[in-house]
Amino acid sequence: MLATPDTPHQIVEIRGGRGMRRHLTDMGFVTGATVTVTAGHAGSIIVSLMDSRVVLGRGMAQRIIVQPLL
Repeated sequence: MLATPDTPHQIVEIRGGRGMRRHLTDMGFVTGATVTVTAGHAGSIIVSLMDSRVVLGRGMAQRIIVQPLL
């Protein structure tokens, strides 16, 4: 997920193996959902998704393909 912080993005695709895709889907990362990166730290990022914030490792976040909302 290469997203500009504090800018809403739409999830376009989830990449990875079946287990990784299922884990992300179970957390609410589904195609069409809106996410916003709120902060980043050394090995993780904080993402706003629906009405909650989720911490993702950078490896996991890179499997979420997004595009900016217009």
